[in-house]
Amino acid sequence: MKRLENKHVLLGVTGSIAAYKACEVLRMLQREGAEIQVVMTNAAQHFVTPLTFETLSGREVITDLFPSHRVVKTRHISVAEWAECFLIAPATANIIGKVASGIADDFLTTSILAARSPVIFAPAMDYQMVQNPIYLSNCDKLEKLGYQFVSPEEGELASGAKGYGRLASYNRILDRVKLALLGSQTLKGVKVLVTAGPTQEFLDPVRYITNPSSGKMGYALAEEAALRGAEVTLVSGPTELCAFGNIVVERVQSAEEMSKVVLEEWNRHQVLIMAAAVADYRPSGRLLQKLKKGKSDWLVKLERTDDILSKIALTEHRGIVVGFALETEDGEKRAIEKLKNKRLDLICLNNPTEEGAGFGSDTNKVTLFDREGEKESFPLMPKWKVAQVILDRVESFIAAR
Repeated sequence: MKRLENKHVLLGVTGSIAAYKACEVLRMLQREGAEIQVVMTNAAQHFVTPLTFETLSGREVITDLFPSHRVVKTRHISVAEWAECFLIAPATANIIGKVASGIADDFLTTSILAARSPVIFAPAMDYQMVQNPIYLSNCDKLEKLGYQFVSPEEGELASGAKGYGRLASYNRILDRVKLALLGSQTLKGVKVLVTAGPTQEFLDPVRYITNPSSGKMGYALAEEAALRGAEVTLVSGPTELCAFGNIVVERVQSAEEMSKVVLEEWNRHQVLIMAAAVADYRPSGRLLQKLKKGKSDWLVKLERTDDILSKIALTEHRGIVVGFALETEDGEKRAIEKLKNKRLDLICLNNPTEEGAGFGSDTNKVTLFDREGEKESFPLMPKWKVAQVILDRVESFIAAR
């Protein structure tokens, strides 16, 4: 099961040098499970051929409003009804100006005017064009009418100049499509604090103790909360993952740093989900210089790190707190003990030795326990689906208060 399974996206490609990037946009959406229909303007075909997109999408690329080989009188209407989201990437100043003026003189502009689903423009052009007041006025007009934009980024442009105007990153484009297709307002106004990833406890300047956590579960939880309209702060240990959309990310390295940030942020949030794999132990003393390899063994003394959830339980602020129990034996017993001792509302138990539920995987197999003694086990499923299950429970807690 993929995040955008069976979702229909119309990908409009216009005449920008960034048209070649639309190939990767298409593949990115396909990897998420979306079905793609590509529509190209005449200008776009000077940069990339329709055959390229037909090969990648497995569908005929639409290029003409009145194709010579057949007559399809209302295809622009049927395509607009099929699409659950319109993504114009790259979007030129020309296409934005046409739509802002109500011009419909080709298949893409006609379909956009017929659209009843979200329309997202991802502009790409040189920095002089981005600064043009006519272009800015057209964007402002369209935004007021409900059209969405993934603003361009700063960097090296096709002209050789460096400035603002290059196509937004693939992740930013994907996030906006996800929000358009999956977003809701069920957690609007709720501030959610999520922790994710491992921590690193240094022995000397070049060596540290850590664990294999990828951060995927915590990032999936933060993304799901954001998709539901929550204001999300993500406290992340070292990871290569990119956070979703407008999530505020606080990056930390050690357990001590994570503890400090979480305790500082907690009073400003209503929900805390502790998904990070925080180190239980750290070296009792960190060497200031790299220890040279010698003939004798290196004996390291470890000391306990602070238990963040135990500290949260001692604070006066009362919110909804969700913890994780990563156990390889006596899982249920230990999870219930943590639930009670740390005054949690919900705890999520998983065993990393089970196939598909280990560190770094895209799936997880969990059992949930709440304060009322209710237990619910789930089969192996994608981590984004696990995040949905957990956030559903959080919503039920909020509704009951």
